[in-house]
Amino acid sequence: MATVSMEGVGRQSVTDVLRQLHGGNSEAMDQLLPLVYDDLRRMAHRRLQGERPGHSLGTTGLVHELYLKLTGNTQVEWRDRGHFFAFVAQGMRRILVDHARRCDTARRGGDLQRVSLSDEALVAERSEMLLALDAALDRLETLNARLSQVVACRFFGGLTEAETAEALGVTTRTVQRDWAKARGWLYLELAREES
Repeated sequence: MATVSMEGVGRQSVTDVLRQLHGGNSEAMDQLLPLVYDDLRRMAHRRLQGERPGHSLGTTGLVHELYLKLTGNTQVEWRDRGHFFAFVAQGMRRILVDHARRCDTARRGGDLQRVSLSDEALVAERSEMLLALDAALDRLETLNARLSQVVACRFFGGLTEAETAEALGVTTRTVQRDWAKARGWLYLELAREES
């Protein structure tokens, strides 16, 4: 399995471009994409590996939707590459959850198209699970924002423990503890919802 290097051309290069963006250089976004594109593709690929074959949102589609969100968001001032990749992980979460909502709407007749019953059941199950996870993460965020961020980085962003630690500015051991706590809390929360 490939890992996200979060290196682009170089650690300093990405940070420099982020500083240029922060300084108001509107052309810096065009410089940023080539530096992080391979990392974004690896993150997206890692995240989509567990999806069903033929998932309508592929690696390239996820990266391109993310890029549109990044270029349309002029409010965020990324401090450094870690902060940027934490933001990217949250962005991937939003895109995947929105995609699941659209699939759920389509499944209920909002966008009629022919699919086999087994495909429809699988899409429905995945969409419902993702929507339930998103709602549980929102509740977790009110209790402990960092635990929610760790889940976003690890699950939605596909980052390793070390990459998550860099993105959030904490130690790897803290990420390990937070990841274990968050998974336990989410397991209990989602099990409670099912009963």
